[in-house]
Amino acid sequence: MFRTRFRLVATALFALLACAPVSAGNNKDTDKSDVLGAWTFQTRPYRSGTCLMTGTMNLSPHPEAGQYNCELTAVEVCSTWGRSIVRQSCQARRFGDQVSIRSQIEEMLEAKVEGLIYMPDNFTLTIESADRMFGALVSAVTAPAEFRRANDGIS
Repeated sequence: MFRTRFRLVATALFALLACAPVSAGNNKDTDKSDVLGAWTFQTRPYRSGTCLMTGTMNLSPHPEAGQYNCELTAVEVCSTWGRSIVRQSCQARRFGDQVSIRSQIEEMLEAKVEGLIYMPDNFTLTIESADRMFGALVSAVTAPAEFRRANDGIS
């Protein structure tokens, strides 16, 4: 009787394990640590609601653990002085679920009012999931910012 129950339980457990997904425990949707790749971002309106920033960022591997190379392109639109598009290089550092991004301006692709100085766009973020980070733009102004994993296909 005991052997029959044992075999029945063992068979049931084996069947359950055989049906388990191969990616269990390795799923990028639940692994918040994987921040490499392409991201899009948007801030909330700032400067009394007259400006908004959107853009793209790509995080790539760096030889040192907890660090990433990155590039970002920011598009700032302000109703008072127009649009700026700025290509920036950056370094990202990770501390647990926190990501700090420090940028340097590489090229002004489109300038707003001539003579106006554009400051590099730095961000402080918290990883909330494999496809979302939330935090703040910390530059000439401070504004809440949301980063979403880019899911664009290859064209």
